[in-house]
Amino acid sequence: MLQIDSWKRALIWLVCLTGVILALPNVFYTRVEQANDARAAIEKGIDTPEMREKAALWPAWLPSDLVNLGLDLRGGAHLLAEVKVEDVYKARLEAMWPEIRDALRPERATIGTVRLLPSPPEELRIRIGKPEGMKRALEIVRGLARPVQGLTGVGAKDIEVRIDGDTIVITLSEAEKQATDDRTVRQALEIVRRRIDEVGTREPTIQRQGARRILIEVPGIGSAAELKAIIGTTARLTFNPVITRSNSPNVRAEPGQKVVPSLDEEGVYYVIEAAPVVTGEDLVDAQPSFDQNGRPAVSFRFDTTGARRFGDYTRDNIGSPFAIVLDDEVISAPVIQSHIPGGSGIITGNFTIESSTKLAVLLRAGALPAGLEFLEERTIGPELGQDSIEAGKIATVVAFVAVIAFMVLSYGLFGIFANVALVLNVALVFGMLSVIGGTLTLPGIAGIVLTVGMAVDANVLIFERIREELKTARGPARAIELGFEKALSAILDANITTLITAVILFAMGSGPVRGFAITLGLGIITSVFTAIFVTRLLIAMWFERRRPKTIEV
Repeated sequence: MLQIDSWKRALIWLVCLTGVILALPNVFYTRVEQANDARAAIEKGIDTPEMREKAALWPAWLPSDLVNLGLDLRGGAHLLAEVKVEDVYKARLEAMWPEIRDALRPERATIGTVRLLPSPPEELRIRIGKPEGMKRALEIVRGLARPVQGLTGVGAKDIEVRIDGDTIVITLSEAEKQATDDRTVRQALEIVRRRIDEVGTREPTIQRQGARRILIEVPGIGSAAELKAIIGTTARLTFNPVITRSNSPNVRAEPGQKVVPSLDEEGVYYVIEAAPVVTGEDLVDAQPSFDQNGRPAVSFRFDTTGARRFGDYTRDNIGSPFAIVLDDEVISAPVIQSHIPGGSGIITGNFTIESSTKLAVLLRAGALPAGLEFLEERTIGPELGQDSIEAGKIATVVAFVAVIAFMVLSYGLFGIFANVALVLNVALVFGMLSVIGGTLTLPGIAGIVLTVGMAVDANVLIFERIREELKTARGPARAIELGFEKALSAILDANITTLITAVILFAMGSGPVRGFAITLGLGIITSVFTAIFVTRLLIAMWFERRRPKTIEV
């Protein structure tokens, strides 16, 4: 047992040294953070002497990964949002009208005229001119139904069609609503994540809660209002045919049309087709740029499908106005001068460089499929986080001192060996947190404090077993060997059960609970390593050097 191969010794010390080096940047947290931010800015093109000076605060050849501080330590914003899935039902039904109209048009001789009626948000009501043709109209509309795309509606259709007098009523089926709800929340979750990532914040928490809610926690951001400004804008971009232009908000719109105001021209309103030709979902890129007069603008490019629809429409409607609508406001309504086959263009308007950049970011990240209703919002100041950090430091130091004193008083020299392993254990925890990009929360600090107390538990089991073996008149080398061997099963049993608990907490918990589970789990792994390998190596090196005839534990 005490004869440890040279390569094993080298490997143990290499692991410990690597952990210490990886944890080192956290000792100089502010300096390393400033250097990292400056290097990121330089990579984005902001190469100034000030940035280079900040980048030089930490040597580039040293590791620079840091433990991310959670919301409760760093300060930031907390939002709980609910996705308005009803908006998607309405938009989905409105988008079906052109398809239904085109399908019924060839059958006018049988069903008469086809007219869209004012409809509630969750219905599409269509009146036909000849009630005797209702059977044929129903057959055509029901033929447009498609299978539900989702696991919840296998075999079900996406729409339900019924008769109300001389009117056909189309609604989404329950299976389609469930699939739409799930799809909409997932899409909103991904777009919120993209928008926050574009801003470059550090280690946000974005996760689904329940059927329709999204929890958003972003450390380091100024306020909840600032966070809402980033993610709360729907940024729904559509390209719609223009019916007419008016100076009155009371201008009449037929069913299938809507009135939207102009963003730049005060008092100007446009009547547009409700169903767009193309939408922002067809965009593959959007970048801030400048128009031919040098004013800020946004250039865009469609995917293959969007480019084909956009090109076909511009080819067939030369000389007609075409509205570019952002969140139900017309930002420009240019007249189509020629066929635009390439699927790219430019959005002009009353932009500043900042607003054009922001719009490009929103369009690039994608439009939210539905609006968000913020049910809860909190701004956590950095002062509260600093207080938590200081309290955590005090708790950790107190735990360290108490454990170190207890081990020295109880086990003498062997207690000192255990304390060295304890220090290396904490360094390994921080090193692993830095490498995996883990987030340290206030419960996470509690997990580290708990790890400090648990780390010496394995050593206590080993040392007590060595004491028992010494009482049987065995030699010191054999007593140490048997102490490690016979305590191993108890150490593994205790730590494996605790590790299982940490895994369950991580899988089932969220936010701070996960922070506690991560530090607890990493602490268990490192404490077993330091107790079994590092402490044993220290004792072996001491024993080889001194060759004592008797030992006291």
